[in-house]
Amino acid sequence: MIKGKTPPASGSSLTHKPATLAKLTDTHHIGALIHKIRGESVLLDADLAMLYGVATGALNRAVKRNIDRFPADFMLLLSVQEWEDLQCQIGITSSHGGRRALPNVFTEQGVAMLSSVLNSPRAVQVNIAIMRTFVQVRRMMDSNRDLARRVDALEGRYDEQFAAIFDAIKQLIADDNKRKAKRPIGFL
Repeated sequence: MIKGKTPPASGSSLTHKPATLAKLTDTHHIGALIHKIRGESVLLDADLAMLYGVATGALNRAVKRNIDRFPADFMLLLSVQEWEDLQCQIGITSSHGGRRALPNVFTEQGVAMLSSVLNSPRAVQVNIAIMRTFVQVRRMMDSNRDLARRVDALEGRYDEQFAAIFDAIKQLIADDNKRKAKRPIGFL
């Protein structure tokens, strides 16, 4: 049996409080739920179910009824190893019986497709927030790549300058050794 998060109860306060929905759809909150698996940014089915205010099983049943809308690049089924690694990474503990099946994870395109499967005002609001979060994550990754390129360029430039400095230091050491190698003046 695979253990993990349990979804909120169907009558939980998450489904009825607009303030809670606003907090849940905050891009910082959603950003913390995005994970990297197989080189893709993905969201777990249980996290999406919590955001949408439905049970994880209900979300997965809706997906199964519309499976033709979720090709392999929209939805991934985690392997046992990937699930165990993710549990360790995000600190999921086994409580309340846990999961009975490996979780599905959804890429950005899969989340967009969920809006056509889960047709509710809340689903629309959540999807808009998730799409904005994915855009922010992509921008941040692009910014980090640009920063890495700039650092590499600086390293290259400074490596050349430091090479000149090291050459000058080596020359000074060689000159000092030559000076010490001269015959001393005076008696031995």
